[in-house]
Amino acid sequence: MYKFYFNSSIKIIDDIWQVGGSDITESGDASVYLVCFKNQAAVIDAGCGKGHEQLVENISACLPENVELSHLLLTHCHYDHTGGAESLRKQFGCKVVCHELDAIYLEKGDNNTTAASWYGAEIQPFPIDIKIRQPITKLYFEHGEILAYHSPGHSPGSVVYMVEKEDKTILFGQDIHGPLHSMLLSNREDYLNSLKLIMELNADILCEGHFGIFRGKNEVRQFIGSYLVS
Repeated sequence: MYKFYFNSSIKIIDDIWQVGGSDITESGDASVYLVCFKNQAAVIDAGCGKGHEQLVENISACLPENVELSHLLLTHCHYDHTGGAESLRKQFGCKVVCHELDAIYLEKGDNNTTAASWYGAEIQPFPIDIKIRQPITKLYFEHGEILAYHSPGHSPGSVVYMVEKEDKTILFGQDIHGPLHSMLLSNREDYLNSLKLIMELNADILCEGHFGIFRGKNEVRQFIGSYLVS
């Protein structure tokens, strides 16, 4: 039997790491990111759950001593981003955050709208602790904050998160690339409008869900803009 070895975590800038993803934790995982402040930290997305032990190991290795992992921020409801959410909540005692329009599919365990069925899996229902309801929501941490922007299209409740670190704007814009599909309740008009909004955020670094990390405003804009013309 072959054993597959994954890469270790990737440091993006001080206090921000990629701790999960298809080359880091499990082949079915979307990218997972860790953002640390002085006393608290947040993980953005949770992978599908099959690489849970490796993900916990990576988070623990990057998490500074005496920093609490207080929040798990979900960008949307799809299985490759959320299948491991409940396991992370139980592991770290963190609060799970999601937009209310996608939360309903996680709380009832909808295998179609969450795309779990695409992976030959089932997603078990789990509660969302904090439901985003506004176009822009500020999430407060000790000594820091993260902004959540509702960016529907790929799913009804898709969200991008933005944080300021080292005088740079870092955008966690998972699944900017789509895809759009009727089973996912995607909406092309909403998607294109959201891409325009995301581009206007003028990020210095984009942490995408499947295509890696883009550095520099021009590279970020080119990547986002490529889906506006496709």
